[in-house]
Amino acid sequence: MKLTAELSLYPLQDQYIPVIDAIIADLKSQAALKVHTNALSTQISGDYDSVFGAIQSALAASVNRFGQQVLVCKFIADDLL
Repeated sequence: MKLTAELSLYPLQDQYIPVIDAIIADLKSQAALKVHTNALSTQISGDYDSVFGAIQSALAASVNRFGQQVLVCKFIADDLL
């Protein structure tokens, strides 16, 4: 099954741009995913398990590196990219 996720990351610190840039770079490194960014969110699309796996690993790496943050996700069961 194909899945598209829309992600918005809210780092809980003053220097938030490097946190957002790092998680986007991590997601873009996943060859199996299509990634599109805009000023408000990042959309990723691909196989269901690949999308969830990429979100799980990217968030874990980001929290371990940068500390507390909030990730808001919306999902639709289709390939919208």
